[in-house]
Amino acid sequence: MSEALLQVRGVHKRFGPVHALKGVDLDIYPGEVHALIGENGAGKSTLMKVLSGAHRPDEGEITFAGKPFVPENPQHARESGIAMIYQELTLAPHLTIEENITLGMEDSRYGFVQHRDQAVQETLELLGQKSLHPRTSVGSLPIGTRQLIEIARAIVNNARVVILDEPTSSLSVENTQALFRVIRKLRAKGIALVYISHFLEEVQQISDRYTVLRDGATAGSGLIPEITIPSIIKMMVGRSLTDMYPKTDHIIGEKVLAVENLSGTPWPKNVSFTLRQGEIMGIFGLVGAGRSETMRCIFGLDEKISGEVYLKDRSIKHRINPKNSLKTGIDFLSEDRGKEGLAQRMSIAANTTLSALRKTSTKGFINLIAEQLVSQKWRDFMKTKCHRVTDPVSSLSGGNQQKVAFSRILHHGSEIVILDEPTRGIDVGSKSEIYGHIQKMASKGKALIVISSYLPELQGVCDTIGVMYRGILSPVKTVEEWTEHDIMAFATTGTTSQEETTIPQLSDL
Repeated sequence: MSEALLQVRGVHKRFGPVHALKGVDLDIYPGEVHALIGENGAGKSTLMKVLSGAHRPDEGEITFAGKPFVPENPQHARESGIAMIYQELTLAPHLTIEENITLGMEDSRYGFVQHRDQAVQETLELLGQKSLHPRTSVGSLPIGTRQLIEIARAIVNNARVVILDEPTSSLSVENTQALFRVIRKLRAKGIALVYISHFLEEVQQISDRYTVLRDGATAGSGLIPEITIPSIIKMMVGRSLTDMYPKTDHIIGEKVLAVENLSGTPWPKNVSFTLRQGEIMGIFGLVGAGRSETMRCIFGLDEKISGEVYLKDRSIKHRINPKNSLKTGIDFLSEDRGKEGLAQRMSIAANTTLSALRKTSTKGFINLIAEQLVSQKWRDFMKTKCHRVTDPVSSLSGGNQQKVAFSRILHHGSEIVILDEPTRGIDVGSKSEIYGHIQKMASKGKALIVISSYLPELQGVCDTIGVMYRGILSPVKTVEEWTEHDIMAFATTGTTSQEETTIPQLSDL
């Protein structure tokens, strides 16, 4: 193996009393995909921010291309050849592809910006996007293509190390495979890629080597073919996870929610189902199939065109909106925690209690001491890693932000809970804990709907599953009645293998 392109030795980083990095070691070689793995709060994001110039290390040494390296800021890191692609994309939707790719790195002559359409077009072709024009507005592109635009920006600016932070968390299976093809092309060109992901199956599929962080320190590293997923998990959490999907006995009781012929724009299309007390219903489907849109209509975030929603056989006559839904006992965990699920500028405590202010208020005034005490209880219960509950929620890692969003759900205590991608950006240890909380909620008689793109999650946690295809919901059946083949068949074609499909004849067309 050639010499390491990027070396990290004994790096420490502190934020006041919080010791985020405790002597991390890392070696990145040219032309490899290196998986950086760890629980939420293990130090992955902090380390990458050190390498990309957002933070300066307190101790330790970094060498890049054989020379000492401490980036002064993100632009210095980019100019030196290290590009960071964050989980939440940092593109300007109102600008063109070319303008986004060259933003902050523009060429100019006599005070006028010189467009680099040719270099951008060549890069798009390398990434399999030959049909895209550099002057296309980024706002008109789907999420998977936007991810590739971020990568194109790194290539055009001659990056030698590309850091990908949870790159597939919002991508469909097809877009994920397209991204993997691009990653392999970049690897073949000698570019080093750091791949951060909680999807360990993906890590096995795309990575060459790995480094595991635990509690801010390097827990181990090696070759991917020489380690198993259970061994990685044990290294991450310091223990073996014998039961990924813990079960709690719960009784499915009477009907609490009925949806009849619900339609919206563009989805859903005449969706009908019933949800019972103590039931955990899973909703599966490909990205864009209408899963989230259907549940947003029920909660009132999106407007329904037609159909009825019944709570315990009583039709909801008032206008459905989030405020009324919360009052009537329906809660919703958004998949977009950054823009919808949390108020990023507010504290952890405020986000925890925001939808149930009466529990921490006296005569219309918020009792800040009560708010903090309640939030500390939920912080400890969810094992959220933070210094103070008065810190802004934006200061937390993505996974710990998700725990705060889930804490709000538990604190509010609604009888019907809709969870949209509840484990997005969560490490495997925390996922198992979330699954346990879902089971316990059901054991207390709460009815839950869980939307997920990860089928094993639904099969392991849910009692029943419905599958969506282009706004249409399949019959909801017990987990035992579904095969994985039938679920995927309906998700991709709208029919299962047992259903007869009529193939149109030429005379009918």
